[in-house]
Amino acid sequence: MPFQFITTILYISGLKINQTFAIYKNCWYDGFLYKRENMAENSEHNFNEMSLGDHLEELRLRVILALLGFAVVLTICLFFSKFFLSFMAQPYFAAVGQNTDARLQAITLPEKFTVYLKTAMLFSIIFSSPWVFYQLWKFISAGLYPNEKKYVYIIVPACSGLFAVGALFYLFIVAPMVISFFIDFDTGIKFLTTQVTLQSYISFMISMTLIFGLCFQLPIAIIAANRIGIVSTENLKKARKYVLLVIFIIAAIMTPPDVISQIALAVPMYVLFELGVLFCRRDDRS
Repeated sequence: MPFQFITTILYISGLKINQTFAIYKNCWYDGFLYKRENMAENSEHNFNEMSLGDHLEELRLRVILALLGFAVVLTICLFFSKFFLSFMAQPYFAAVGQNTDARLQAITLPEKFTVYLKTAMLFSIIFSSPWVFYQLWKFISAGLYPNEKKYVYIIVPACSGLFAVGALFYLFIVAPMVISFFIDFDTGIKFLTTQVTLQSYISFMISMTLIFGLCFQLPIAIIAANRIGIVSTENLKKARKYVLLVIFIIAAIMTPPDVISQIALAVPMYVLFELGVLFCRRDDRS
């Protein structure tokens, strides 16, 4: 029933204006509180009310938005792929130095065009990673409480920053050492020249860049597992030696068969593991 109608009836009944206003105010305030309580209760149980179809629809929406953002960035990166390709080749020529026998070669007809596209796609992944990670965590946050959803705006920049740091760490520090090791490796065969194709080199660089970028997400995974309750801080401390072993096994599987790249991936991963444990300890204290 409208409040104006209630006011009219009360006034006709002989109540004073101030009494009528007080009743009107109390009705409005009680209705406002009732709405807030209902909204809080509904928002608290939103994650239970979403059906499987709702989750699939949310997933479809987030995937479409992530792909659209990636497509926009890819279109822009295609105009700068020559610059990116030159940037990707710098570790190779820095490692080769004065070795004039080492060259990058294109031995198939579409190879240069294919490499051009692959390079643009790699940097599109790097530049669009904030948007992609945002869509990923928005999908995950659909099942979280309202007070937990605020962490999305902390996790997304952290994921993007760690991915970029891992990729740049490989390109600027690890790649020249690994390339030098493979080029200067002495097999004992004289007059052996190194002839690297452009396709194999860029594919190698892309895969290793993505591996380092993804492995640098380790502290985010640890903190998330701790917050959800999968693993406690005490269990993380007790499992240090096992974690170190698993990290070296993962690094051995995901890197080429050389010690340099394995150690270059395993050591930062363990440091990031300890960083994640440190954040978990700080949260436990607070």
